[in-house]
Amino acid sequence: MAIYNYTALKNNKEIVKGKIDAANPREARDNIRKLGFIPTKVEEEQAKGAVDPKELGKKTKKGKMHKLGLQDRIDFTSTLQILAQSGIPIIESLLFIENDAAKLKIRQVAQELRRQIMNGGTFADTIAKYPDQFGQIYIGLCKAGEDSGELEKTLERLLELLNKEAAIKGKVIGTLMYPMFVIVLAILIVLVMLMFVFPVFKDMFDTMGKQLPWITQTLMDIGIFLKTYWYFVPVILGSMFGTVTFLFRWQPSKRKIDEYSLKIPVLTDLIQFSNFSNFIAVMQVAYDAGVPIIECLYLSNLTLTNYTLKTRIESATTKVQQGQHLSSALRSTRVMPKMILFMIATGEQSGRLGDMLTQATNYIDKQLDKIIDVMTKMIEPIMLIVIGSIVLVLALALYLPLFGSYMSM
Repeated sequence: MAIYNYTALKNNKEIVKGKIDAANPREARDNIRKLGFIPTKVEEEQAKGAVDPKELGKKTKKGKMHKLGLQDRIDFTSTLQILAQSGIPIIESLLFIENDAAKLKIRQVAQELRRQIMNGGTFADTIAKYPDQFGQIYIGLCKAGEDSGELEKTLERLLELLNKEAAIKGKVIGTLMYPMFVIVLAILIVLVMLMFVFPVFKDMFDTMGKQLPWITQTLMDIGIFLKTYWYFVPVILGSMFGTVTFLFRWQPSKRKIDEYSLKIPVLTDLIQFSNFSNFIAVMQVAYDAGVPIIECLYLSNLTLTNYTLKTRIESATTKVQQGQHLSSALRSTRVMPKMILFMIATGEQSGRLGDMLTQATNYIDKQLDKIIDVMTKMIEPIMLIVIGSIVLVLALALYLPLFGSYMSM
């Protein structure tokens, strides 16, 4: 028999600590549950001179964990939240997910988490070992929920947060889907015209014996080159795609793109509201979970994808650390919508910051829907102009020599 130190929840609210005799961690947890408590942390008490398990753990490799996508985290959190709400302990909840989850990688994640928790860890401490899989926001909120004894409510808030993130991504991707399809279609049409149509007209234009217009000659040369060296086509397209991807990922160029994108009228609103939608939502969830305001800002700042916005919010966080009010610090950044600043200031003055953050989240969601509707309506005429311009250039290149020939007759 060994002595185990434990931390547990009494009536799902009060945190209690104590010691219990058991043969192994599983038996210790069973005995704790028989006392009417829900165990959250169980550690074997070490004899004098024994090796600290934390030091031993540093020499032990972490279990391999599969990468979880956004939808995977939603599925995992949804099941865990439902089971926790039903009063089922975390070990049994993870065992259920391990046996019955639809996706193999979710089952494997649950298995690894359960294994480590049974060895004496807590849920928050265990997932903290895998920031690449769960993310700092997920880990930070679970830690706050576990420390306050409200992990069940925190999981519910996390689920809402993840669903919100998925909804925003879906809206933005849906908005960009149409122009991307049109661009790909336009590229294919241009390639077909250059490689198969223009070379057919070459012999006819040569018989005219006249110099071709520069636009016709240029497109004709390009078409003949692409038809002769057709294997360059995927290389060129791949190079263009790779260059664009590199520019958006390389930090110096990404910073410039992020800076200048905030100067484009409608695009600025989309970038600001989509970034601050997640920012305010995380702040609201963290604040309701009892996380200090500095930590709330830190967690919220992790959601920002625009470098310029991220840098300015970091400067605001520093000012809050120095004692400045949250609303004043955020106002000094000059990037947050005025309505949001007003709501935060009102919440600070009235002592109802959590409620006002909730109102701010709803306001941003409505504004984001309006911006996406405007952009969707704008994209259609813009795409028509782009397609029309391409067709006009191709038609002029084909028909200008014919018009010149008719005029000289």
